[in-house]
Amino acid sequence: MWQLFVLLNILPFVHPLYFHIAETERKCFIEEIPDQTMVTGNYKVQLYDPRTNGFAPSSPEIGMHVEIRDPDDKIILSKVYSSEGKFTFTSHNPGEHVICLYSNSSKWFSGTQLRVHLDIQVGEHAIDYADVAQKEKLTELQLRVRQLLDQVEQITKEQNYQRYREERFRQTSESTNQRVLWWALAQTVILLAMGTWQMRHLKSFFEAKKLV
Repeated sequence: MWQLFVLLNILPFVHPLYFHIAETERKCFIEEIPDQTMVTGNYKVQLYDPRTNGFAPSSPEIGMHVEIRDPDDKIILSKVYSSEGKFTFTSHNPGEHVICLYSNSSKWFSGTQLRVHLDIQVGEHAIDYADVAQKEKLTELQLRVRQLLDQVEQITKEQNYQRYREERFRQTSESTNQRVLWWALAQTVILLAMGTWQMRHLKSFFEAKKLV
């Protein structure tokens, strides 16, 4: 059974955390991401060592499977990585993306507890600007302008995503209101039909008994 952690982030913040899982356990996170937004995740897996009653600094024998699904439940990334690494993907549809992590199965450490350090970065936070400056040979001023432009672009994506959510919420509300209205009308018709039938039935009963 896998647990689900919901991380509702409207702005592209950084989420450093760690959690414990068993060898066969699966942990998933939900990120609300605008379309055409890059997301990176840095992780490190540590194996529990009963001899030291702690977690080993490194565990090269462990692999980590990363699976990511888009809002349409389509797999956009499914890959086995080493015990420490980085995964990257770009969203194509706005909405909730499910990020799942679980270790590869091995009888060597079956049932052992694992500690997973995870740092999810969304939007311009996922861009390595030091690497960008080195590749494009940007000055400090040019790099700062590049960062500001990326921030403005990300804010625009977030605003568009908020409008998209508002539109979906409005459509859901209108659909719900319409269904409630039709249900109320159906109940009224049913009650009127039952009342009419009961009156006819009572009238027939009284006539048969010659009471009227």
